[in-house]
Amino acid sequence: MLPFFPNLYPDELLYSSIARYHFYSGNLDCKDTLEELFDSRSVIPSVEIGSHFSILSKNLGSQYSIESLLANHTIYPYYAMFLSKERQLEVLQDVKEDGQGLYTRLGIVAGSICRKYGLYYCALCAKTDREQYGEPYIHREHQLQGIDYCPHHEVPLKKYPVKRNIASRIEYIRFNIEHMELSDIYEVEPFVEIKIHLAKQAYKILQQPLHIVSRQDIHLKYRGLLRELELVTSSNRIRQKELYSRVQNKIPTNFLAQYKSVLDVRDEYSWLKVITRNLKRHVHPFRHLLLLYVLEQDVDDLIDLQEDKGPFGEGPFPCLNRAASHYQKLVISNVEVSKDFKTNSPIGTFSCSCGLIYSRKGPDQSSYDRMRIGRVKKFGHVWLEKLQQLVKEGLSIRAIAKEIGVDSKTVKRYLSENVEITKIMPVSNRQLIDQYKHEILEMIKQFPQLSRTAIRAKCKKQYIYLYRHDKDWLMNVLPSKQRKQEPTKVVNWPKRDQKYVAKIKKLYKELLNLEKAVRITKPLLGKRLGISANLERHLEKLPKTEKLLSEITETVQQFQIRRCCKTIDKMLHEDDQVMLWKVQRLAGVKSHHFYEIKNCLEEYLQQKQDVKNNEQSTS
Repeated sequence: MLPFFPNLYPDELLYSSIARYHFYSGNLDCKDTLEELFDSRSVIPSVEIGSHFSILSKNLGSQYSIESLLANHTIYPYYAMFLSKERQLEVLQDVKEDGQGLYTRLGIVAGSICRKYGLYYCALCAKTDREQYGEPYIHREHQLQGIDYCPHHEVPLKKYPVKRNIASRIEYIRFNIEHMELSDIYEVEPFVEIKIHLAKQAYKILQQPLHIVSRQDIHLKYRGLLRELELVTSSNRIRQKELYSRVQNKIPTNFLAQYKSVLDVRDEYSWLKVITRNLKRHVHPFRHLLLLYVLEQDVDDLIDLQEDKGPFGEGPFPCLNRAASHYQKLVISNVEVSKDFKTNSPIGTFSCSCGLIYSRKGPDQSSYDRMRIGRVKKFGHVWLEKLQQLVKEGLSIRAIAKEIGVDSKTVKRYLSENVEITKIMPVSNRQLIDQYKHEILEMIKQFPQLSRTAIRAKCKKQYIYLYRHDKDWLMNVLPSKQRKQEPTKVVNWPKRDQKYVAKIKKLYKELLNLEKAVRITKPLLGKRLGISANLERHLEKLPKTEKLLSEITETVQQFQIRRCCKTIDKMLHEDDQVMLWKVQRLAGVKSHHFYEIKNCLEEYLQQKQDVKNNEQSTS
């Protein structure tokens, strides 16, 4: 065990701590440091991960286990959750020993879409490290492939000027504050918001417990997300064209090209199809971050997300045959999934050993859906035997239907024509029926103008009893149903058109004067005025309204221009220096959209400044 080793800082690369150890130990030869740490003078330093962890952990002491070094002080967690369980075990064995083939297993060699050459740092992190620890160190989150921004300070990373392995393959580079450029001045880059978002998500991956999930788990979680977005068919296939369109709409092609991730919908082995098809090919973690960005999913939420178990969940499923002794018990092992030809929704068919075959439309949204029958395809022999048994017991059709969980018409349909299900009614009941019939007839005779509803209200108990025991007689003697004839309302569309125009103009002025700008759209105007239905269905009858809407409603780009112009006006009014990068930030316009409207804003700013200069010269 070593007599001393510097404490590892938060998220410090193991490589960085060894470089600091070499400096503080006073060793002149790097091979002496290697021998003290690894019991070998021929170990080749590795920035990202490393090897010979078994010997290193033993020499450092019990506070640094192999798993803790790998999880907290290497970039391995960036790749870990996207590896198969078998590959995770192989990597763990690799780092314990000589590490041969380690980077090939991770895909860093063949799949390195944005390999970093050199060491990177954040100027603000370096300043903070110097104040807190007395020296800067190499952060692992700054060395991740594809990540160009600091997740903590949201500024671009800078390349350390001292290159590795210039003098020797075994030399360790220690950050020296004198070689670092700590200026706060940065150039405005396109796609800043996306890059910062991806940097933050990558850092969250580093903070997850090691091997909490594997590629198999991630694939099922992806399918769950895609199923929620209705991008999984009833036959369990991914709607690749629709998913491709989402990527194109969410991420600019220029950004994808910058990271060698442009998609071709015709390519059967594009990274998007490989990720969603659970192939055994490795996909770079940066591309997983791109997919999560498209699906608007946070890494923390992804870990807790339930895995996809199909549109009807995982079996076994309950038998819903009320006539069976195993009613509601989980005895159906499988479900056959087909597609509804009208809606393309999944249809699940469940078959039980008791003969019951039922189906329902999916996907299931809750546990209650598992106890729901959409349609019974076959009741089965157990149900039919129970039906015949209840008939022999002399129960009424209504009682039988309630007992076996169907309606009365179904019972009648399944009974043979020779079987009659009638109960001998007690004399007292027949006398009561005669009495109630007489009372109903007297009411109709006394008040012939009363409707069915009025008679029912005056003779509640008589009506209900006769409805249950002699419905045919009751329906025949009651007055015929009366349908209310409501007068047809004639709409004065020209008058309504003029009224809508006045209301919309007034609301339009109010919306323009709002402190926080909102985009003027037809749905927004219709919702606020309560006239959405007419604007959607009868706009052709409102020509003046239609013309006004075409003049004042805004596209997304027009709204962005108005928002930026409003910001420019405010800055000019306050005599503030107008800088377009500041206008972009205050107006909240994404970089790739801002570049599309930049020329228009420059013209607007020039016009405003000319007007202002003319006013000053005349005064």
